[in-house]
This record gives sequence, C-alpha cells and structure tokens, in this order.
Amino acid sequence: MKTVCKLHVMTAVAASAICGAAFLPAFAAGDSNPPDFTKGGFGWASMGGQNGRIGNDFIPVAGSPDPVTYDLAHPYVPNNVGKQPTWRVADLTNPNLTQWAKDSLKKSNDMIADGFAMYNRTSRCWEPGIPVLNTSPGRTYFLQTPKEVMIVWQRDQIVRHVYLNVPHSSNPRPSWNGESVGHYDGDTLVVDTIGLSTKSFVDNYRTPHSERLHVIERFRMIEGGKKLEVEMTIDDPEAFVRPWKALHRWSLDQTTSKGPGNVTGTFDEEIRCMDGEMVNPLNQIEAAHLEPLPTANRADF
Repeated sequence: MKTVCKLHVMTAVAASAICGAAFLPAFAAGDSNPPDFTKGGFGWASMGGQNGRIGNDFIPVAGSPDPVTYDLAHPYVPNNVGKQPTWRVADLTNPNLTQWAKDSLKKSNDMIADGFAMYNRTSRCWEPGIPVLNTSPGRTYFLQTPKEVMIVWQRDQIVRHVYLNVPHSSNPRPSWNGESVGHYDGDTLVVDTIGLSTKSFVDNYRTPHSERLHVIERFRMIEGGKKLEVEMTIDDPEAFVRPWKALHRWSLDQTTSKGPGNVTGTFDEEIRCMDGEMVNPLNQIEAAHLEPLPTANRADF
C-alpha cells in the first residue's frame, strides 16, 4: 500500500493554516526569500481544459516535443462538458515516442477497443506516480520547512517528500513517487526526481517509462499568487526520442472553516479511494483487465 506521512495529513494541513507562516523565517539562513506555497494553509485546485488541451492533459511548451494526447480518430471527451464522455485513446503517431513506448500504448488502446473502461489508476487505489500526479483532480497542499517540502494531494492522502539542498543518493530504491531533492531558485521551487517505479505511467494515457525516467519540476506562483504553475521536463531515452516539457496549473482554492455537518471545501475534507469492487460484475471483459486493489502485508504504523 502507498506510504503515508505518519502525521495525519489533514491534521498537518490544518496546522499549516494556523502556523504556516511560522515556517518561513527559518529559511533565512539558506534562502533569503523563499516563495510561500503554503499560502496560509489554502490548497491549490487543479485546473484542466487549458491552452486548448482537453480535461487534465498536460499543456505543451513551445519549442518542445508535444506530450502524448488523444488519437484524432477517437477524440477524448471528459466528464461534465455536455457530451458523452469517452476514454483516452493515445495518439501513436506522436513522433517523440520510441517503438517500445508505442507498443505499450497500443496494448492500452486495444484494451479500450475491447470494452475496458480505462479509469484513472487512483480509482483503483493505485498511486499514479510522477509527473502525472500533478494532473490529478482535487487540492494540493505544500508544507514547507527548512530541510524539506512536503507536497500533499488531499485525495488519498498522497505525500511527496522533497529534501532540500542535498544530493541524490547513489542508488535510490524505486518507489511510486521516486526520490525527490530540491532547492529554491529565486521565486521557484526546483524538484529533481529519479528512482520512479516502472509500475507507474508518465501520463493519463498510460505512456510507459523505464527505470531511467528523470523528472525536473519548476513550481512557481503566477498572476500575483492566484495561480500555481509547474513546468515539467521529462527525460527517458527508452520511452522518448528527446526530452520534453509540459505545464500544469492550479488555482488558489479559498478553503473555508468547517460548519456543522459540512466539511466539503474545508481544511478537514478527507477523500480516499474506495476499498470495494469498482466494476460491473456483469462486464467480465473489464473485470479480466482490472488491476487488483493494492494491499499491505504490514502496518505503516
């Protein structure tokens, strides 16, 4: 099962709302004026449908090879746009994909053609991995200390640990979120991640990666702190012909204090993956392809 920060995530988020600003003076010795991504405990709400992209697909960067998107013969239609939703069918003509990556994506496309509903992996309690976690819906929180930044996805309580001003270990053990080290570059948090499990995918189309995947993220606030943007550089010579860049953005979410019988949109909202079966038992084609729910053979605490 996924590793969860031992401090209860929502307790940590609530605490940041009360004393988040207190973290910042401690940075003075190493970083004179680090950006405050904690923003008083308010979360960052994932933004989709930007710059001509569909749903929460990656936003392309000018001058870079394009991210994988949908096959024009099978347009992707997300929920809540007034049309019949469809599943993502990857465009295999993307010239930046290696043949190995194309072959893997074709298997996913064929599953959809056979009737499989290609859910986001978090719907089956699996961690998505990096960088695709950035596109996940819901709120993201930052907890900043002098030695570490924790990036918390509120749903499923996924926590990334970014260790500041230290080198990578010589041989990191592969994990869902990999090994992340970082530093501040002016108004930007730079995060360098390696050691990512090959059980994860690069994007929501299930683009594969090898153990050589290297992701660099540059987080910065834009539009006067009303939005957060990350520029991602993805490099894996086994999956891509050239390294490529993409963007994702969040808006500052005006999280409120909870009221009687209501925690939606509050600091205390907690959403987790359902532990039950999530497939129509009459659809055995889909059931045959489903990844099993992950289980733990030992307690995390």
